[in-house]
Amino acid sequence: MASREPAAERAYAATKELVLSGDLPGGHLLSEGDIAERLGMSRTPVREAFLRLQSEELLELIPKRGAVVVPVSVGEADDVLDAREAVETAAVRRLLRRPADVPAAVVALRAALDTQRRHAARDDLPGVAAADEAFHRTIVDAGGNRLTARFYASLGDRQRRMSIRALAPKPEQVAVVLDEHAALVGAIEALDGDRFAALLPAHLDGTHRPVR
Repeated sequence: MASREPAAERAYAATKELVLSGDLPGGHLLSEGDIAERLGMSRTPVREAFLRLQSEELLELIPKRGAVVVPVSVGEADDVLDAREAVETAAVRRLLRRPADVPAAVVALRAALDTQRRHAARDDLPGVAAADEAFHRTIVDAGGNRLTARFYASLGDRQRRMSIRALAPKPEQVAVVLDEHAALVGAIEALDGDRFAALLPAHLDGTHRPVR
C-alpha cells in the first residue's frame, strides 16, 4: 500500500535522516537526482526538501550542482555544548527542588539509558546518537521548564550530528558515555546537584572536546 504522506514530506524526512545519521557526512555533495532515484520519486519534491533543509542550515544549495551537507563547525559545536551545560544543569537544580518528582525522573532516565545500551550492543551508532539526544532531553524535560525544554529540543539535530562525528572515529568511547550517563543518573537520584554540575561538563568535554 502506497504511503499517503506527501512526496515532499517523505523526501524531506528521508534526506534529513541521511544527514543526521551521518550517512551523508559534512561536505558531501548530493544531487536532486541521486535522492529522487533513491526514493523512487521525481525531482520536484526533492527540490522542495532541499530548500527546507537549507533553511535549517543542514544543506547549502549550489546552483546547477545540487547541495552540500553543511558541517558542524568548531565554533557552533562549542556554542551547543555551552548551551547544553547551562540548560541541563539548571533543569536538574530545578528538579531537585521537587524531591517527590525525582523517582519518576530517574525511572525515565534509566529507560532512556537502557535504550541507548541496546543500540550500543548492536553497534548501531546512529541509534546510539539518537538515544543520547533523548537521554539528555529527558533530563531537561524533568526540570519542568517548558520554555527551556522547547529551546533544548531545537538543538536535537545538532546534537545527533555531533555525537556521530565524535563517536564514529572512536567507537570504544560509547562504553565510556554509557558509564557517564549512569553516573549522571546516580547524582540525580542522590539529590546531589553539585555532583551533577561537576560531572556534566566533564562528560560533554570528554566526548566532544578532545585535547586540541
